[in-house]
Amino acid sequence: MIYADNAATTRISDSVLEKMLPFLCEQYGNASSQYSLGAKAKHAIEQARKQIAAAIGAELPEITFTSGGSEANSWVLRCVADTYRNELMHIVTTAIEHLSVLNACRSLEHRGIEITYLPVDNTGRISVDKVKAAIKSNTKLVSIMLANNEIGTIQPIAEIGRLLKDESILFHTDAVQAVGHIPVNVIDLQVDFLTASAHKFNGAKGTGILYKRSGLDLSPLVFGGEQERGLRAGTENVAGIVAAGYAIEESVGEITDTAKRLKAMFEDTVNGIKETIPSVRINGDSACCLPGLVNLCFDGVSGESLMHLLDLKGVCVSTSSACTSGKDEPSHVLLALGLTEQQAKSAIRISYGKYNRADEVDKVVEAVCDAHEKIVENQ
Repeated sequence: MIYADNAATTRISDSVLEKMLPFLCEQYGNASSQYSLGAKAKHAIEQARKQIAAAIGAELPEITFTSGGSEANSWVLRCVADTYRNELMHIVTTAIEHLSVLNACRSLEHRGIEITYLPVDNTGRISVDKVKAAIKSNTKLVSIMLANNEIGTIQPIAEIGRLLKDESILFHTDAVQAVGHIPVNVIDLQVDFLTASAHKFNGAKGTGILYKRSGLDLSPLVFGGEQERGLRAGTENVAGIVAAGYAIEESVGEITDTAKRLKAMFEDTVNGIKETIPSVRINGDSACCLPGLVNLCFDGVSGESLMHLLDLKGVCVSTSSACTSGKDEPSHVLLALGLTEQQAKSAIRISYGKYNRADEVDKVVEAVCDAHEKIVENQ
């Protein structure tokens, strides 16, 4: 099997799994317990917090652990909305955000909060000028993802951050797809909140990360004990947090070499498919995108049919975000680029990762072209 859907989730790193396992077996203590087994678990959590803070240029108290990126995104949006609940409030986001942001915004609209969903260009890029034009006197928050999970386009977050800092508006970026794959520094980006998820950079599922700039208040997500400085009560997922710390440290340490390798695989895949299927369309901004992620449209062909045929050939790809799979609806991201519904439904996403090898590219290209030919012949 060739796994080429790393944008959905990644295989846990071998070395990270080795570091994680003791906290599922021998070192299984509750981090809130006072005896030595608990103290070791607490120390491991703080070590992971240190690793994550160092990886993104943050301070230790600015890192809070969650169950995942979706939880962290929802927390930020709901908390800011609660902070200004007695005021007329406006939030700015984009039309191509992850559903954890979009659905949270739609929920806030039911509470009377005004939301502006900014359009993107045909590569998926947001204009800084459009962000500036959307700002109102009651704009309290802007939420724009760092890199898109379906097309890989990277947004000008640092430029937007500078703009919003001058306007004294809170800024959140969903960096779930970016952390561990491109350099991410919260100071350079000038963000107030940043969210990430360990399973996207070869950590374990079930562990998310919320960066909150020092000095900002955040109401508790879960009430109960004093875990995570009283912000998120409940016994910590020690093993998952340990894995997140080592995974981000490992990913950031290898980031340059991995990006170079994945970019070459991206280019070889696109060029190989184009040789046989010249009409294939590349979605996104190929000049400013995540390494190893490519979104392709095949006119007149069902992306879902392609995906299933590729699965039979032992190649795992997706048609859209894993969060929207199973729905007979075109991708909201691709529609925002200006694609028709038919074009959007013809798309597949190929995303390479740490454990993909260069020699797999030819097999992926061959499988895609063969599957495409079979579908066309049977139409």
